Amino acid sequence: MNVDELVAIDFHTHAEEPCKCSRDDGYTEFQAGMAKYFKNPAGADGMLPTVPQTAEYFRERKIGAVIFPVDAERETGFHRYSNEEVAELAHENGDVLIPFASIDPHKGKAGAREARRLIRDFGVKGFKFHPTMQGFFPNDRMAYDLYEAIAEEGAIALFHSGQTGVGSGMRGGMGMRLKYSNPMHVDDVAVDFPDMPIVLAHPGFPWTEEGLSVAQHKPNVYVDMSGWAPKYFPPIFVKYANSILKHKMLFGSDWPAITPDRWLAEFDELDLREEVKPLILKENARKLLKI
Repeated sequence: MNVDELVAIDFHTHAEEPCKCSRDDGYTEFQAGMAKYFKNPAGADGMLPTVPQTAEYFRERKIGAVIFPVDAERETGFHRYSNEEVAELAHENGDVLIPFASIDPHKGKAGAREARRLIRDFGVKGFKFHPTMQGFFPNDRMAYDLYEAIAEEGAIALFHSGQTGVGSGMRGGMGMRLKYSNPMHVDDVAVDFPDMPIVLAHPGFPWTEEGLSVAQHKPNVYVDMSGWAPKYFPPIFVKYANSILKHKMLFGSDWPAITPDRWLAEFDELDLREEVKPLILKENARKLLKI
């Protein structure tokens, strides 16, 4: 990856489809609900991009992308996209893709062993956690074996925070409990693993200020700005991005739910100082990823 030639690094993109198998029962309805929430067609059968198609999209725009699956098999019953397959496809498109993985922390020591193997043998640089989809509080000690492996191997932990489009408007919210994704629960993780880089994904609504406070207070905590179209960012979120958190904010789209084309167009309309924009779009991520 020639980072100097990239115009930006998207810190939050998804590899959606289960690997090498047909869709599980209910998966199409789940994706249709996501598509309705984000007002795009990506949830329809056959409409989700493959990892190579994602790479081509980003390559055309000279944007690098962190890409990951989400392991929520235990809570949803949907097969996860193989971490190994995502990593291999990312390396085949290594000029634009950066592989992250996902492991349900309920897998305990087995999950910790998997994490070490993925980092050492597959070049995975970080791990995506979705407390609402995976059904756990981030500060539950059950997850600490996995965090310990990630921290010791020098990888990054990325946590979904706030409300989620997953299950939004569906009966019972598809069983998703929003309480798990209050970013304040990650504060304990930042205390107990002070040398592990942590990224809070999204503005964290309705706990936006809690997320900003954790990122300001803990040196190892960053925020990716994905999952929301920038025109909807709360004013305080923009204010912090423009000032005391300017070195800790990261461009993220939430592809394919939100496209970088839309995100970047709206980002350009925000009242941000010109010297701050390059930090958010590329330089902060470059430093965090050590590339």
